[in-house]
Amino acid sequence: MTEFISISWTQLMIALGLVSFSAAASLYYHLKLERDLFVGVIRTFAQLLAMGYLLNILFGLNNAFLVLAVYATMTLISVHIVHSRVKEKQVAYFAPTTFAVMLSYFLITITVTKVIIGTDPWWSPQYFIPIGGMIAGNSMNALSLTLERFFSELRSKREQVEMYLCHGANYKEATEEIFRTSLRAGMIPAINSLMSVGLVSIPGMMTGQILAGANPQEAVRYQIVVMLMLVGSTALAAILVLLLVRKRCFTQAMTLVFTKHTPS
Repeated sequence: MTEFISISWTQLMIALGLVSFSAAASLYYHLKLERDLFVGVIRTFAQLLAMGYLLNILFGLNNAFLVLAVYATMTLISVHIVHSRVKEKQVAYFAPTTFAVMLSYFLITITVTKVIIGTDPWWSPQYFIPIGGMIAGNSMNALSLTLERFFSELRSKREQVEMYLCHGANYKEATEEIFRTSLRAGMIPAINSLMSVGLVSIPGMMTGQILAGANPQEAVRYQIVVMLMLVGSTALAAILVLLLVRKRCFTQAMTLVFTKHTPS
């Protein structure tokens, strides 16, 4: 195996120059993305360096409560990001989304660390935090797509849903097709990744392990576990959140809570 090559601060600054291509393109084509690029780079440095120092502390303390507290904080931040991306204002979906996210993220992460990888203890920060972070990041995007599509479909097909309700259907029957369409929208990116991995892309975890000197065959096995857990967590989180949020779109009298104007 090749020896791990660490990156110095000087090399990191040289890598920073790569962003200049994006900045130059933004300026040349008047894309007005310079500020977003600047903020994105600053946040990337700040957030990842902070996470690196935090992980060093966690690895040293090896405390279950702190590990779970950090992961709970990460999941709550992911809920906040989902909430900021989905523009719906008339349905209170923050609480059910939080419940669905916490349950699905913790369940899948514990299953992977305890049952599949077999770490001892199961909350070992070296495994629990990175794996949980991958689940949170990918499921967050899936939940945003799922909820956005669900609310959009429900508004665009409002008259159809109301017609079903008038003919005696309950809210589940009236939104059955919308439910399926939204769930499919949330799951498709993860399934597409299964199709292209190894052909079009070499995922980050596998790349990181190989760069760190791990045996490629070992790295491949870890990556397969990661791919499968992401598909599972995406499906579980999306199903839970749709089941919980769908009911909140209707009153006790089985009428939609939406007014007819489009949310801003």
